[in-house]
Amino acid sequence: MSIHFHVSTLFLLPLVLLQSGSIAITGHAFSIEEATVHDFHMAFEQNKLTSRQLVEFYLGKIHILNPILRGVIEVNPDALLQADKADRERKAKLPGSLLGLHGIPILLKDNIATKDKMNTTAGSFALLKSVVPRDAGVVRKLRKAGAIILGKASLSEWAYFRATVIPSGWCARTGKGKNPYVLSATPCGSSSGSAISVAANLAAVSLGTETDGSILCPSHVNSVVGIKPTLGLTSRAGVVPISPRQDTVGPICRTVSDAVEVLDVIVGFDYRDEATRTSSKYIPQGGYKQFLNANGLKGKRLGIVRNPFYMFGNGSVLPQVFEHHFHTLRQGGAILVDHLEIANIDVIYGSSGEDAALEAEFKISLNAYLKELVASPVRTLADVIAFNNKFSHLEKIKEYGQDTFLQAEATNGINKKTLLKLARLSRNGFEKLMKEHKLDALVTPGSNVSPVLAIGGFPGISVPAGYDSKGVPFGICFGGLKGSEPKLIEIAYSFEQATKIRKPPSFKP
Repeated sequence: MSIHFHVSTLFLLPLVLLQSGSIAITGHAFSIEEATVHDFHMAFEQNKLTSRQLVEFYLGKIHILNPILRGVIEVNPDALLQADKADRERKAKLPGSLLGLHGIPILLKDNIATKDKMNTTAGSFALLKSVVPRDAGVVRKLRKAGAIILGKASLSEWAYFRATVIPSGWCARTGKGKNPYVLSATPCGSSSGSAISVAANLAAVSLGTETDGSILCPSHVNSVVGIKPTLGLTSRAGVVPISPRQDTVGPICRTVSDAVEVLDVIVGFDYRDEATRTSSKYIPQGGYKQFLNANGLKGKRLGIVRNPFYMFGNGSVLPQVFEHHFHTLRQGGAILVDHLEIANIDVIYGSSGEDAALEAEFKISLNAYLKELVASPVRTLADVIAFNNKFSHLEKIKEYGQDTFLQAEATNGINKKTLLKLARLSRNGFEKLMKEHKLDALVTPGSNVSPVLAIGGFPGISVPAGYDSKGVPFGICFGGLKGSEPKLIEIAYSFEQATKIRKPPSFKP
């Protein structure tokens, strides 16, 4: 499927400009590549950059790199109009026009609904040309803040919930997304396109979603920052669902400060998502930017659970790297509480019942989402399964199947005992560990901790932590109890500033 570009915008920038990543305006040069939201606002204020130039730059980068990386499904044909509007508002000194995400282009994972000229398909042809009733809750907040919706990012199709053997980053509409550091390495999923695109400077910032690992994992392998918020801190209304008990929407960006800029905009109550009523109590007065504290490690108690998280293979560089990171955390004033254990960890990773619970919840939630669409080729999960069988060549059913869909369709309501078991595992495991040892965060490598955080609706932040011998990135994750984002941001930002590990991608084969 070809990407829908607003063709007249694509050839305005010379290739040399895109390669250098700089824009020269009246004798001043500003480098867009790797710039932060703060950098963009400074450049806007100093008349070194306009939102139109920023959007044109990203459209040009997408045109050149996306045929290889496949991180973007569609670009917004109205992106330049939105940029012009932002530039006019800034020129008129509209309040807030030099703050937050005003005039900043953001890419949204393609399971987040936009009521505009773009599709919302979860990467599947089954939802192509479907019409959503309204913007997703988080999109409404982004528009209100003056953000420019640049386009839709690719993803592991149906947020990696169609089949067990589909490669990470593959969806029917784009094919397989590629890791920009090592093209043959996994981009992970399901928010693969969001991570690929910000890592490769195809967008300023992005939004992903997570049910279990879908923000943390792509962030870790694409050397970007991902925040998986506390369940209900951000609205899931208008997001193609898997589970209201585990789904969350969060930022994927190049830096902790950018991720926090996005988080500040998207958190808050939405009457279409009941979970936001409970979780909005966690939002600190004055927002999250106040926790971007370079001395944020001072006095923080950080837990280390060696088994199973630090069991690395022979010859791995990771043991040495993480011991060095522990030293950095201690130098920053953190207290490391080592050799801890999470009760029932083997059950959480073996027989928790999480998959069975998700399948039952998916069928109910997806049917409700599809029913609400203004127009759609499919109205139920059964319809989607039938569509996939009918268009099996498009959806690669012979190659990948749809076993998860079939298992979900065979469910008949949610097993309350399974939900109680998952709640008990969280309460007696992660929660108990955090409270007994008075921990501010659990520190783990990569994203292997994701099931522990997922089943309890707990937050986590992934920050770049290094590159292996082949050049594939890996991250470090800081996970905490519900509502602990302020502490996690302090820890993550402090670690990031002390290490500055992220570097632009190398596009190795």
